[in-house]
Amino acid sequence: MQDLRAFFETEHFIESKLPGTYQQMQLGTNIKCATGNNFDWDDADIVIVGCGERRGEEENAEYSGSPDAVREQLYKLYNWHLAVKIADAGNIRCGATLGDTRAALLAVLEEIHQAGKIALVIGGSHDLTLQQYDVFKKAEQMITVAAADMLIDLDETETITSRSYLMDMLTSQPNFVGHYSHIGFQSYYAHPKMLETLDKMRFDFFRLGKAREHIEDMEPVLRSSNMFSFDINTIRYSDSPANVHGSPNGFTGDEACMLTRYAGMSNNLSSFGIFGYNSADDTHCMSAILIAQMIWYFVDGYLVRKTEARLVEREEFVLFNVAFTDNDTIFLKSKRTNRWWMKLPNGVFVPCSYNDYLLASKGDIPERWLREQERLL
Repeated sequence: MQDLRAFFETEHFIESKLPGTYQQMQLGTNIKCATGNNFDWDDADIVIVGCGERRGEEENAEYSGSPDAVREQLYKLYNWHLAVKIADAGNIRCGATLGDTRAALLAVLEEIHQAGKIALVIGGSHDLTLQQYDVFKKAEQMITVAAADMLIDLDETETITSRSYLMDMLTSQPNFVGHYSHIGFQSYYAHPKMLETLDKMRFDFFRLGKAREHIEDMEPVLRSSNMFSFDINTIRYSDSPANVHGSPNGFTGDEACMLTRYAGMSNNLSSFGIFGYNSADDTHCMSAILIAQMIWYFVDGYLVRKTEARLVEREEFVLFNVAFTDNDTIFLKSKRTNRWWMKLPNGVFVPCSYNDYLLASKGDIPERWLREQERLL
């Protein structure tokens, strides 16, 4: 591992705390923090990286201490997941320019990826999602991407911002986004023609109401994803008071925790970022508390991931033969986690939900089946 200390602030959050601040079972005593020359994540499963860069959202925005506001709440939580090893690398140093900060974040995320660890980024503005993606792009790895956001950030701007980063991620060449899923957009903030265009690209978009109606159907979406970017503006204002530019509608706090738990459960996912939080706007630290709980649930999901059987271990699954319309297929249900998979005509098993199985067993074609078939053409 290259020496990354130059990319980080000199003092770690934990160094501002007196010895004995945290009890033995709190995360503050169980997370391995990078302090001084102690910059080693060899034993970690998950590596936390803070980046308070906000100039992608507001041109002259000050570098935010928001990641530490989240740590303030996260470290107080009790550790129920002793089998999961977490390291906290600290905060990326503010660069002289926005590009400098982005380059430093990318270099760190590349090292984490090459080490086979899961990167957990606490942002910062949503455009930092591009640094998550660029790790896979530089490795020339085709990936599936998921984002939770009340907006679809496809504005056309001269520079990359938090409102335009998706345009670069989805259209730049060469491109390594094999599939993209957008969770929780609010229709009145989305241009209809834009959605039509993206639908023709066979990307999936889940309106807020649809996602909330069957939140469990988002689990297969995240199970298929290699990276997940979560903008807290997708949480309703009453549950996240820091969302001063958000909406009275959105996911509830517990739904946000469910989504991050689903992400943690994904065997494919190796990069997770939470963006859009500004501690300066956070009434009574409620948004920081919620983000800390979302991270706790991500770790809880990761523990489930470690217990799941491989699909080739058929004795660990219940098999269902189902006929619908002119198709005969197989559904698998895990005995360990109760998750579902369905077999496509090409023989590949893809993640699905119990609702997909119910539809198929009634003779109807699940929409997920049709979308997967379209992408094979």
